[in-house]
Amino acid sequence: MDASRLRLTGTGEGFSTRITTTLAGVDSPKKVIEALQTLFPDASKETMEDEPRMGQPSKITWSFDDVSLGVFLHQLHEQRILDTALDAMSTEMKETTTTFSIARQAAVAGKISFPIPGDEPIGGVFRITISGEGLDDWLQAATWHSGRGQVPRHINDERSMGEDGEATTWV
Repeated sequence: MDASRLRLTGTGEGFSTRITTTLAGVDSPKKVIEALQTLFPDASKETMEDEPRMGQPSKITWSFDDVSLGVFLHQLHEQRILDTALDAMSTEMKETTTTFSIARQAAVAGKISFPIPGDEPIGGVFRITISGEGLDDWLQAATWHSGRGQVPRHINDERSMGEDGEATTWV
């Protein structure tokens, strides 16, 4: 099993994390924070904006700094989407920083869905930025699974998904 797996969280490991999301139109602040806290329970908002009303749409950007990625990473393992996560989380990686999106609607159910690059799914996204020295090694460790013993993977290898989100067949 995975009982001996190293449990990474991104906090206290030399990395900074930031989660941002924009509420627009009829996005409910209450529902967006609930979705966020499903995957990132320590993200909190001291004051909550009012619910949007007819003729008064939302247009707010929220940012949360140094949020633990523990539950998020646990869900990647539970959903068994570790290779997809490695690819999606490293697509926009530049030196010691990476930024990626996950769908807010999936987060409501505790699931993780990485939108196809360039797409904005209905319900919006959470943009996650992770920065720190050794980020590439950390991402590979955070998404490691025993199958990599037989089929090694690393960032931007020949098995990575295409820029359009298409899977690479590598059997």
